[in-house]
Amino acid sequence: MTNKKSLQPSFGMAILPIVLTLAVLGIQLFYFDDFTPHVPLAIGLAITAVLAWMRGYTWDDIEGGVMQVVRVGLPSIAILMTVGMIVGVWIASGTVPVMIYYGLKVLSPEYFLGAAMLLCSVVSVSLGTSWGTVGTVGLALMGIGAGFDIPVYWTAGAVVSGAFFGDKISPLSDTTNLAPAVTGVNLFDHIRNMMPTTVPAMLIALAIYLFVGFNMISTGSVDFSKINAITSGLEQNFELSWMLLLPPLLVIVLALKKMPALPSLFAGVLIGTLMAMFVQGSSLHDVFGFMQSGYKIDTGVSEIDSLLNRGGIQSMTWVITLVMIALGFGGALERTGCLGAIIDAIVRRVNGFFGLQAAAMGSAVATNLVAGDPYLSIALPGRMFAPAYVKQGYSKLNLSRAIEEGGTLISPLVPWNAGGAFVITALGLGISDGNMENLLYIPLAFACWLSPVIGLFYAATGLFSPKISEEEAEAAKAESEIMHTETATAGNTA
Repeated sequence: MTNKKSLQPSFGMAILPIVLTLAVLGIQLFYFDDFTPHVPLAIGLAITAVLAWMRGYTWDDIEGGVMQVVRVGLPSIAILMTVGMIVGVWIASGTVPVMIYYGLKVLSPEYFLGAAMLLCSVVSVSLGTSWGTVGTVGLALMGIGAGFDIPVYWTAGAVVSGAFFGDKISPLSDTTNLAPAVTGVNLFDHIRNMMPTTVPAMLIALAIYLFVGFNMISTGSVDFSKINAITSGLEQNFELSWMLLLPPLLVIVLALKKMPALPSLFAGVLIGTLMAMFVQGSSLHDVFGFMQSGYKIDTGVSEIDSLLNRGGIQSMTWVITLVMIALGFGGALERTGCLGAIIDAIVRRVNGFFGLQAAAMGSAVATNLVAGDPYLSIALPGRMFAPAYVKQGYSKLNLSRAIEEGGTLISPLVPWNAGGAFVITALGLGISDGNMENLLYIPLAFACWLSPVIGLFYAATGLFSPKISEEEAEAAKAESEIMHTETATAGNTA
């Protein structure tokens, strides 16, 4: 068997495939002006494999790493396909149209951005999935924002802020469970420790959205003829009633009963199918088509058609293929020791608590940028940095918060990351069609980047930065003794 210790790369060799991949990605994005990162990331995987092979790794080693991480991402791919079906079916059932219709009737333009963020927050906490929230309620809010003539990127920023805030603190969320699991802390202690950064970030974001609403958007500037055209078009093409809100309510109830995300979302597909058939009059064959290829309608109102002609499993293929390539790239980097060598070099050079916290958060952000996978960006730094926190006398709750903020919250702000690619596709931002201005949603998703900034402020001042408890110190000592014993046993056996 190959001795993997002898194959570990130097820092320069570890960072080389990342630099070369970013160079290829830069050529695609900025020189060719083509926002399709799939091929550059695939080339990056090949570069990583070739450099690893030169160091002595076999193809079986590399392929094993690729497949291991891709398998970890399969539940996310299943959720992507289910959300694609939900979008198509909930439009056909009238669920999305009725949310747009009543939203335009009830909401005021001045309050819209703030209300959009709060609504997505509540739904995301309930569902435990930011992707499910963006693809359903977020899509309806995009339609309402279009009716109010609010720029697409402002609405998308508010939706992303709310949806990923909820994902971050929901005990039903996979990433919220992953962060404490890899760092060895309690789930609810982890959630409580995130409140000092999460609550201020949300309040600041809410204040900004309300300020923008009252100073940039006013009822007097809204084109009510456009709103009337949208509401009239929806009335003419759909049977509208409050009963059509049953699909999202069912999904929320199932989530609150702690049903897993995938079965809960698929239940939404099934009840949406019944609504489409018995309320809107679609045939079962039509509904199957909506699940596969998305909903199609020609109302004569361009705003309705551009919003509702979407959904289906096929609409998610761009995202799914990107996620699989990005996961494979991240798996190759991890298996061949590149990510570990980089993070290990960072850990050795860190001095003080602020440097440690910044390094952990920065590593999660960098993994998001390079590997394109929010799960890897949480799992890898969580494993690598934990001993350093114990050594400095700080609780690993600081680490779990840092990697969640650098992982979960930054994921939707990286366009080629799984989270960012999903946001762009589900909200119809049309980046691949040249609508690059819609990438402004990234800085306008205030809650996502304010929370890490506030976290760094706390690290610098010592506020809300818990020291290691006696229980945690004893657990770390016991774990260290077990590892020492296992290492000695392995050495004697050899």
